Amino acid sequence: QQPGMTGQVKEEILTRWGELGIVVEDGRLRFSPRLLHQAEFFPSAQRFPYLDVQNREKSWELPANSLGFTYCQLPVGYQLADAASILVERADGTQETVHGNALGVDDSVAVFTRRGRISRLTVLVPRTDLRP
Repeated sequence: QQPGMTGQVKEEILTRWGELGIVVEDGRLRFSPRLLHQAEFFPSAQRFPYLDVQNREKSWELPANSLGFTYCQLPVGYQLADAASILVERADGTQETVHGNALGVDDSVAVFTRRGRISRLTVLVPRTDLRP
């Protein structure tokens, strides 16, 4: 008997990461969800509960036409848009918009190491990149 997750559960998790388009290239976290369907985005606003990197219960009100998940305990919201960009919200209250679909190396490392320096990411996903 195998302890922990079964192979099928692990495979389903990896498949979902692939559908969400999460890739690490050259130390940079990239979001390219070309296997997602537009129907997977909520048509109305939704409350998204999650645990932050300090294991505190939090929630995020996601707007219509979005979906949420966590990656390394960091909340990530995908929102339908016309062009790709990432809004990086930092724990110190500052924000930065990254044009394109990849974080820089420093921000990617902050996500991977769960430092808590970044509080959440809003990834704008071009509708044309999704399946109908």
